Amino acid sequence: MSALTKTLLTALLWLPLAATRVQAADYDILYQAKIAPDSDVARVEIRLSGERLPSQLTLTLDPERHRSLRAAHGLTVEGNTAVWKPREPEDSLHYEFVIDEQKASGSYDSLLTDDWAILRSDKLVPPIAARAPKGLEGKAELQFMLPEEWSVAAPYPTREGSSSRYLITDPGRIFPRPKGWLIVGDITSRQDIIAGTDVRVAAPAGQGDRLQDTLAFIAWNLPEVKRVLPDFPEHLLIVTAGKPMWRGGLSGTRSLFMHADRPLISGNRTSSLIHELIHVGTGISGGERADWIVEGLAEYYAAAILVRTGGISDWRYAQVIEWKTAWAEAADTLFTRRSSGPVTARAAVFMHRLDQALGQATDGQAGIDDVTRALARERGRVSLTQLKDIVAGLAGEAVDVDALIKTLEEAD
Repeated sequence: MSALTKTLLTALLWLPLAATRVQAADYDILYQAKIAPDSDVARVEIRLSGERLPSQLTLTLDPERHRSLRAAHGLTVEGNTAVWKPREPEDSLHYEFVIDEQKASGSYDSLLTDDWAILRSDKLVPPIAARAPKGLEGKAELQFMLPEEWSVAAPYPTREGSSSRYLITDPGRIFPRPKGWLIVGDITSRQDIIAGTDVRVAAPAGQGDRLQDTLAFIAWNLPEVKRVLPDFPEHLLIVTAGKPMWRGGLSGTRSLFMHADRPLISGNRTSSLIHELIHVGTGISGGERADWIVEGLAEYYAAAILVRTGGISDWRYAQVIEWKTAWAEAADTLFTRRSSGPVTARAAVFMHRLDQALGQATDGQAGIDDVTRALARERGRVSLTQLKDIVAGLAGEAVDVDALIKTLEEAD
């Protein structure tokens, strides 16, 4: 046997051992949530197990909703911060989460009734920062402990053989945690694979009259959304309910909530559902005074997608732009902390004009879709500087973002 052969055989013999060592560096995270109608809280346990665990976890709490924290050892709580130092090979943290969250209007963002509960898992489990050795990564699952007749819908794949235990993915995080909307209880749902995405639409039992309509609307429009945003999530959960839930729409990770009374296409020829789908697909948020970029893109596509799929005509779309242009006159500036109403209308008109300017400058080779895809690839918080850099990369100096903004302001 040659020296080279011996070296190769030795390397092959070491491969299984090396793989075992890499696997041993992982640890398991199990989030357990017990929800029952006879309690106003979810009882949550975060259980860690493995030969090596993070040395410290820092939880950012909402003191009004996360309460009664306890652990066998290594836990300190001060204000809205809890620091936990778990011990190998297994340790756990327990707390209660107040589910009901009522707005000033009297409606609810999150609610537990005798028959069902709607909430967000990224509120159920607060933000967690982990201090851990380099290369140590957690594998997470979310399990629900529910009354026997209750079921659950969440925007994650289920563990094989279980309908209430979900596999959690949180790319880029060494300590994955669940995010997105949840509905548990006596619920009804419709489900299909649409353009490669597992879509489920769920509502409390007795409130599911429009689930099939919603699923058909998604089948009609999601393929075009995914053409703009090819990295759209593989799972999508749409939760819907009527009173006393908040009468609006709100996106989350791989999920969104839409009030049952909201039309699929409103009288002004835009779609709140498509608006929220764009938020889900981009995964971006507004940096300082840049929320208009995020909301403007979503509101632009709320009508533009309908034109592309034949939901409204070019003539009707022109009316949408005229209406938004008139509404935008009530906005003093795009640069507000939160974009809504006239500010969002002005931002949508800006995106429409940016699309036209890019098309003219590049002979139709670039447009707003390219900008949207670029922002979605970077994800996170966006800024005006980032937007300008993307536009410059597409059209050089031929498109002046500041000049487009100024044109909108002068139109007032």
